Amino acid sequence: MGTKGTTGAKGPGTGISRRSVLIGGAVTAAGTAALARDRLKRAWWRLPGVEKPRTPGQVDYARAEWTAASPSNWRRADRPDDYGIDRVVIHVTQGSFQSAVKVFQDPGHGAAAHYVVRKDGHVTQMIRELDVAFHAGNRSYNERSVGIEHEGFVDRPQDFTAAMYGASARLTAAICGRYGIPVDRKHIIGHVEVPGADHTDPGKHWDWDRYMKLVRAAASGTGRKTAS
Repeated sequence: MGTKGTTGAKGPGTGISRRSVLIGGAVTAAGTAALARDRLKRAWWRLPGVEKPRTPGQVDYARAEWTAASPSNWRRADRPDDYGIDRVVIHVTQGSFQSAVKVFQDPGHGAAAHYVVRKDGHVTQMIRELDVAFHAGNRSYNERSVGIEHEGFVDRPQDFTAAMYGASARLTAAICGRYGIPVDRKHIIGHVEVPGADHTDPGKHWDWDRYMKLVRAAASGTGRKTAS
């Protein structure tokens, strides 16, 4: 024996109430409006001459020392308002800490990362996270990521010290926390994983399992305290 159909509150044979349709339409409209506001906000921050206040020498990570890269190696921006940040890209310098800092200060080099981590764990910031560093070899990834260089060579596992892993992991955890980036290998990647990149770093000797464990510990507060 079947049930009787009703009319009025529900459309004939649909089983969907008018109220549900109205609510669904309102939710969709709200989502569309929010998307429009987000696009307008990003467009505003991309207008010439519109930018956040800046303090010379200011760092984004409390444990970092500031050393400025050449302005030729990065582009002024107002991230994450003009470009959302959703990646951390891990690099290896293929040289010493000093040589990396020197080339990032060279206007003819054409590339630089936001941070450089030394073997002893010292962290130097060379570009504000607000700005787009030319580090990934892919414009879209440059605009959406923070780049971290590590002193050493990809074919020398001994260059990747415990101090370096620990300092870099705390830095990455702080960046992820600041921008709501998931702590996983989809969002924390090597330079070699950037589409179109012709680099192989951080190389086969970079211990991703060890590194991600340290990042997760720092992010959850079970490791050493994360600076922000």
